[in-house]
Amino acid sequence: MLFNSLQYLVFLPTVFVLFWITPHRFRVPLLLVASYVFYMSWRPIYGLLIFGLTLGNFLLVPLIAKATEQKDKKWWLGVVVAANLITLGIFKYATFSLITVKDTLNLFGVQFREPHLHIILPLGISFFVFEFIHYAVEVYRGKPLVKKFFDFALFASFFPTQIAGPIKRYQDFIPQLDIPAKFKWQYLDEGMQLILMGLFKKVLIADNLALVSQAGFSHPGNFSSLDLWLITYAFAFQIFFDFAGYTDIARGSALLFGYKVPINFNLPYIASNVADFWHRWHISLSTWLRDYLFIPLGGSRCSQWKMYRNLFITMTLGGLWHGAAMHFLVWGAYQGILLIAHREYSRLLEKSGLAKSLLQSKIYHAVSVVVTFHFVCIGWVFFRAENMQDACAIISQLVQAPAALLHFSMQQLSVLQIRDPIVFPALLIILPILMIAQPVVNWLNDKRFYLSPPWALQVGVMVALMCLLTIFSPDSSPRFIYFQF
Repeated sequence: MLFNSLQYLVFLPTVFVLFWITPHRFRVPLLLVASYVFYMSWRPIYGLLIFGLTLGNFLLVPLIAKATEQKDKKWWLGVVVAANLITLGIFKYATFSLITVKDTLNLFGVQFREPHLHIILPLGISFFVFEFIHYAVEVYRGKPLVKKFFDFALFASFFPTQIAGPIKRYQDFIPQLDIPAKFKWQYLDEGMQLILMGLFKKVLIADNLALVSQAGFSHPGNFSSLDLWLITYAFAFQIFFDFAGYTDIARGSALLFGYKVPINFNLPYIASNVADFWHRWHISLSTWLRDYLFIPLGGSRCSQWKMYRNLFITMTLGGLWHGAAMHFLVWGAYQGILLIAHREYSRLLEKSGLAKSLLQSKIYHAVSVVVTFHFVCIGWVFFRAENMQDACAIISQLVQAPAALLHFSMQQLSVLQIRDPIVFPALLIILPILMIAQPVVNWLNDKRFYLSPPWALQVGVMVALMCLLTIFSPDSSPRFIYFQF
């Protein structure tokens, strides 16, 4: 069941009405049943998977808290983390591992025919496995256990965040379940605005940009270096509006029930360096990697070489988390190299005494934003390409763009032949407006100059969004990009 499907359009209002007419003590079981219906509408058998993982973690994690010796606590934590990672590995990495073994043996002339496992990746498994690991580690660190099974089960299966996050922290989510909230029009008002804005980002912007990026990345050899830069830009904004749109719908859906889930994006493309970008992009994942991988590896409280090693390992594994393919692994390693290079560059600036003067310069900041965005875009090529061969071919073309600009003419832009004559120019206008408008609105909010608009205006905006969705939506809407992870 997709957020942008007719099924969800019926499902969400039904659950919303049932939730608010149900007594408080029955609301968690109601949402739990609804969440399993939501998940099992895709493949019913995988309802057993999430239930089995939920029950296993609920029974095993208390053994960590009950252990009196530190070594016993570590042993039980290892058991829980290993059980979760093995489950994730079987479904997500078994086939990739067999292919890697086959390719490695072939290098030495050894023939190996891998078995066909026919494993279908369960939706959202990477997200709820990370939530289970978070829970186990926090209990190991002394945080309280979740006593109620239904609360714990809903923490993992809550349908707005079940498939693609944001990755929740149980200390933030579980206490909300115990509050006997009464219905407020504010929940409906703010929730519907977030849902409509999410659909606007997904259907009107991301799905139309997908037409460009799909054509380019499917047949990169058909396009010039300038075309490929436009296609790369298209994907950069496609993935942002696709995932940010999903997050808006998830947050809006949760807010309809009076629950808050974490934000996941904070204007990532205005980041002035790659570290700043990862503080703004997929925030729930980047903070999870920091807290449960980078810091346990040693974090930054070690020698410089070890810190760089920790950064590289963290980002490389973060890339592999996104998918069982070499191009995801390389994308993660690339991000790790960028973070290391940024730290080295910052250290050299500090040594030279130029850091303060440069960082306070508006021109330097603007140039840094543009440069960071292009480094991120190069990374997106690895992320989006069908394979490493295509990724390398595209990047080879991208670096030739400066020479191509010397002989540039509008007739050379083949991408003009594949984009919609009405929608694409509209997107070229909408994208800069959105990128400028969001920081302006945030600034006005911070300065307390911005007041909530009148109710009639809010309704008018929502009606306008629905009209735009109807007029400019493509013939088919692909599923959200992060559903595959």
